Amino acid sequence: MTDKSATSSKSRQPRRRRVGKVLGFSTVLLALAAVAIVSVPVWLPKLPGGDIALIKYERKLRRLRWDFGLPMSGEPDLANYSERLKSAGVAEGAPVLIRIFKREFELELWMQRDGVFRHFATYPICRWSGVLGPKLREGDSQAPEGFYTVDSSALNPNSRWYRSFNLGYPNAFDRAHARTGSLIMVHGGCASIGCFAMTDAQMQEIWKLVTAALSGGQKRFQVQVYPFRMTDKRMNGHAQSPALDFWKNLKAGNDLFESSMLPPKVNVCGGKYQFAPGEKGSADASTIGDKCVGEDARS
Repeated sequence: MTDKSATSSKSRQPRRRRVGKVLGFSTVLLALAAVAIVSVPVWLPKLPGGDIALIKYERKLRRLRWDFGLPMSGEPDLANYSERLKSAGVAEGAPVLIRIFKREFELELWMQRDGVFRHFATYPICRWSGVLGPKLREGDSQAPEGFYTVDSSALNPNSRWYRSFNLGYPNAFDRAHARTGSLIMVHGGCASIGCFAMTDAQMQEIWKLVTAALSGGQKRFQVQVYPFRMTDKRMNGHAQSPALDFWKNLKAGNDLFESSMLPPKVNVCGGKYQFAPGEKGSADASTIGDKCVGEDARS
């Protein structure tokens, strides 16, 4: 019996070692897979067609969170709304400004303080449709890019997507390029066929701030919609895009805002956006007119 027991024990040892190696290898593979999934935003854009793939990946991930009733990753602490306002030194009713970045799936809300606009919150966008680039025609399911203004007539408290406000697409620039479409909104509900869709909880806070601003005396607020954050690196990465000239035009407005923290005055001249510095202390975004001003008006 002793010999048999010893033999049996010896025969089990190689099997245990094999099982241990398999388990160790499996653990390593799982760890590598986890790292690959977590780091998707880092490596996926570097592949051919990476931007498109990353946008598709983000849409699926955000829809999954919505379906399970989870907040979006990076969402502000919506439950501490009052504390966040106090910390930022602003109050409901202060003039607002919105910036949207499609590739990053981000909507920024800025509020006026001491005559300029300060960043208050960044809300992860739950859903937007289409690809990077402007909206061209009705039915293309494309979210637009450009500069828009929103007044109280654009608000819809009874939207089927919880609450919404109309961006005002097509504006003077869009019409100058014969672009068509209508009813492009920022709304709740996490579903989009050309709009920018937030979660209902996020939209509730955004709605509260924009309606308070318009009720508090701001006639209209500016919404700036960009394909991505307008850094030189991002622009260089899209140097072959057919939309590059359009994006360079948008970048001029972006850079003017970021240098002054004031919404630029916007007109359309010769089929391009024309920007002029905003005025410190001014609460209202100017309407986007189809006219040339300054030197361009005299040329």
